[in-house]
Amino acid sequence: MSFSKILIANRGEIACRVIRTARALGYRTVAVHSTADADAPHVMLADEAVPIGAAPAAESYLRVEALLDAACRTGADAIHPGYGFLSESAAFARACADAGLVFIGPPAEAIELMGDKAVAKRRMITAGVPTAPGYLDAQQDDERLMAEAKKLGYPLLVKAVAGGGGRGMRLVHAAGELCEAIAGARREVQSAFGNDTLMLERLIERSRHIEIQVFADAHGNAIHLGERDCTAQRRRQKVIEEAPSPVVSPAMREAMGRDAVAAALAVGYRGAGTVEFIVDQELKHYFLEMNTRLQVEHPVTEMITGLDLVEWQLRIAAGEALPLTQEQVRFSGHAIEARLYAEDPYANFAPQTGNVLHWRPAAAAAQPGIRIDAGVVEGGTVTPWYDPLLAKVIAHGRDRGDAIRRLMAALEDAPLLGLTNNARFLRDLIDHPTFRTATMHTALLDEWTAGAEAMLQRPEPDGELWCLAAAVAVGRGARPASVAGFDLSLECGAAKRTLRVELGAGSVHVDLGATRHEVALGSEDAGWLDYRFDGIRRRIALVREDGRLHFSRAAAGFVFTEVSPFPAVDAEHDASRVRSPVAGTVTQVLVVQGDFVVAGQTVACVEAMKMEMKLVATVASRVATVRIGTGDQVASGAVLVELEYDKEA
Repeated sequence: MSFSKILIANRGEIACRVIRTARALGYRTVAVHSTADADAPHVMLADEAVPIGAAPAAESYLRVEALLDAACRTGADAIHPGYGFLSESAAFARACADAGLVFIGPPAEAIELMGDKAVAKRRMITAGVPTAPGYLDAQQDDERLMAEAKKLGYPLLVKAVAGGGGRGMRLVHAAGELCEAIAGARREVQSAFGNDTLMLERLIERSRHIEIQVFADAHGNAIHLGERDCTAQRRRQKVIEEAPSPVVSPAMREAMGRDAVAAALAVGYRGAGTVEFIVDQELKHYFLEMNTRLQVEHPVTEMITGLDLVEWQLRIAAGEALPLTQEQVRFSGHAIEARLYAEDPYANFAPQTGNVLHWRPAAAAAQPGIRIDAGVVEGGTVTPWYDPLLAKVIAHGRDRGDAIRRLMAALEDAPLLGLTNNARFLRDLIDHPTFRTATMHTALLDEWTAGAEAMLQRPEPDGELWCLAAAVAVGRGARPASVAGFDLSLECGAAKRTLRVELGAGSVHVDLGATRHEVALGSEDAGWLDYRFDGIRRRIALVREDGRLHFSRAAAGFVFTEVSPFPAVDAEHDASRVRSPVAGTVTQVLVVQGDFVVAGQTVACVEAMKMEMKLVATVASRVATVRIGTGDQVASGAVLVELEYDKEA
C-alpha cells in the first residue's frame, strides 16, 4: 500500500492542512481547484495543481471522474478526501480503489454502513452502544412519518439518513411544524447528497454534544484519543469545540471511549473517525452518528495529545500499525477552537461574500499556545459557492481558563477586514458566563438568536473610534491645512455623527459634544496604525479602501465613511422588490404572478454557503413579476420578485 504522491480532493483550510503534513513526511502533493479557486491558498501551497471544473461544487469538487483524471495526469497514487464534499462517499472510495489509488480513509463498506444514519443506528443497537429512541424504517410517506412522530412525541428531530454537518436536519416542536420540516429536509438533502430518505429521533432536550476521536488500523487495533465537546452550536452547526470536555469525568471518558471503539470495530473501521454522542442532563450518552473522516475540530485533539492526526491517517493508509496503545495515550492541558465564519451574527448569521482586505494572522499564531489554520489570504475573494469557514483559531493552555484567555487575545490580534465575519461574536461567546461555567446546551445559541441576548446586539463604535476615524479622514488631506476648524460628518453602519475637528501642531482635536479629545497619528505599517489618544499610545488595524476606513477593535470590524451631502435612494428597503441578500441558488419559488401575499409571507428561498434563507414580503401586496425559477443562480442584491401595493396606505 505504498504511495508517494497524494492528491487532495478538497479545498480551503483542510487542503492546506493536509498538504503541510504530507510534505513534512516527504510526500509530493497535488491540489485540485474550480475556476473560482484558481488562485486559492491550497493551489499555491501544493507541488502541482489541476483545474477540474466550474465554480459550483457539482461541476468541480464533486466530479469523481475529474478527480481520478487529475490523479492519473499527475501520477498521484493516493487520494486524501479531507472533510465535506466526497469524504464520506463510499462510491468515491470504491472508485479510487478501482483506479488503483490508495484512499486515505476508511473502507467503502464502513463509510456505507455509517453514512446511512438509520443503518448505523441499527448496527449500534446490535453492538450494545446506547441510542436515542426513533423511527428508522424504509417506509417514507408523509402519513407514516407523521404517525411515527406522534408515537415518539415532541419535540423531535427530522434527520436525513445521508446528511452531515447539519444538512437535512430540522427541529420540530409541534405537529403543525412537521410537514414543512419534512419537505425542507428532503429538499436540502436531495440537493446536497442525492438521497432524501429521512428518519425521526426523539430530541434529548438541553443536551450536550460530545464526540470521541477514534483510530483503527488494518491489524485489528482500535483506540480512542479522548473526547471533544461541541455543544456550542448554531442551527446544528458547530461554532466552538474544546478538549477535554469540562463536564466529562475520567469514568465517563472511559465509558464513552469504550462505546466509540466498539462502534468502530462493529463496522470494520480503519483510519480516523469520530463517534458523536448526545449527552443528557444526567450525563448519560447516546449514539448520534459516526463521521467517517477527519473532523473540522481535530486540532484541539492534536493540541492536548501532541499528535498529528493527519500523519496517523497517512501511516495507517500505508499499512502501518497504530503507533500507540490505549494505555500510552496522554492528555495535557486544555484546547479550544473557534470557527471564523464569513457571516453576520447580528443579522441572523446571514452568509457574507467579498474581498479580504486585511488578514495577517502570523503574528498572533506566533504566540505561545496559538494555532491558526486558514483557507484564505489577504487579497483573496470569498465567494458564495462553498462553506463559509474562513479559518480556525485554536488556543492551548495549562487549563481551561488559560485557553479562553489566549483564544480571546488571538481573535483580537488576528483581525480579518474587508467582509463581515463572526470574530467578535466568538470572542464574546467564550467569555460569556454560560460558556465559562460549562452550562450551555446545543439549542442555546438558537434560543439567543430568537430572543434578545445582549451579545447578539451589533457592537457600536465608541467615542475613541469616532475621534480616530475623524483624525484619519483629516490626515488623508481631505481638508486644507489652512482651515483651523470645521465640522466633519461620518457614518458607521446605521450611526451618523457630526464632529467638530480642529487641527493642532501634530495632532487633531475632536469635539464629541460633552468631551474633547486629542488624537496624534503615528506610523502606519503592514495594515496597522500607531496613534495616541489623549496621550495614551495604542495600535489598531486599519485599511483604507475607496473612501472607506476599515478598523478592527476588540475583534469587531467597523467601517467609516464620510457622509455625502446628497440624499441616497434606499433601494435595499424598497418593499416593492424582494432581493436576494447573497449570491446563491434559488431552491424554492412559492408565488406566481397575480398572487396576493401578506406581510411576512415567504415568496422564495435562496441557498448559499450551506444555509437556506427564506425571503418574505414586507407588506401586503400583489405579485407583479417573478424573475426567477428554481435552480437559478442569482447575484447578491438581485431582484427576485416584484410586488405592487398601495404605497399611500
